[in-house]
Amino acid sequence: MFVPVDGGDLAVEIHDGDTPPVLAIHGVSGSRKLWNWVAAHRFSLIAPDLRGRGDSFEVPGAGIGQHADDMVRVLDALDLQTVTVCGMSMGAYVAVDLAVRHPDRVRSLVLVDGGFPMPAHAQMTEELLSAAFAPQVAARERTWTVDEYLAVQAAANPLIDATDPLVRDYFAHDLTADGHLRLPADTLIADATDVIFGKSRWRELTVPAWFLHAEWSTGPDSPPAYTVEQAREFRAALPVLREPVLINEVDHGGTVMTRAGAAVTAEVLAEALK
Repeated sequence: MFVPVDGGDLAVEIHDGDTPPVLAIHGVSGSRKLWNWVAAHRFSLIAPDLRGRGDSFEVPGAGIGQHADDMVRVLDALDLQTVTVCGMSMGAYVAVDLAVRHPDRVRSLVLVDGGFPMPAHAQMTEELLSAAFAPQVAARERTWTVDEYLAVQAAANPLIDATDPLVRDYFAHDLTADGHLRLPADTLIADATDVIFGKSRWRELTVPAWFLHAEWSTGPDSPPAYTVEQAREFRAALPVLREPVLINEVDHGGTVMTRAGAAVTAEVLAEALK
């Protein structure tokens, strides 16, 4: 389905399952296909392509607040007053903003490797940000076949299972019919800038929240986005936050994009739905 938002129509996929509805919000360079692994556990998911991504790639604009406003439009279009919200990476920051500004629309919150300040962001500058995203920006200057694009992703991260049909479906959704990457470079950079240099309002949360974090960041043995100690500090500082859950032997994307990671995420999500 498509939901009218400022500047266009947002694509939203509905996964029918056996649970109350969950609004599932993907990350900065992802799409709604991120949630296919969790949907396989029979969750009823509302999975939008955020503006600039997937089938919403022609909708202009960026920013955590803008995406959160769009999520309100999605809930209104489905006549849902309150739902559990699950956000991964940038999607977790959008979920926090949504829950702080619209607590009446959020029953509970599941944050997957995001939503809280990442220690690495404190060292980031605009120059370092541009350098970090330079390969992704350059990738937009050429066309790709699905096989080429998938091979590059798998070569960059050995944890990506190129034989998994859900992985292929996920990366194929990044491409237009003529092989260009859908997500515009300026939208990618604008959203990344907001995540890294913006202020998360996590201390203002009033709804029950769960936090999952990966053992690694990108690939095996890489430093994590959040350490166990940092997760414990968030728990101590935020009364509504339940005990953080470490997902072992997965990286940032693998928290949802692997069978093992999705199983743990699904278990926590089931707890949040009780």
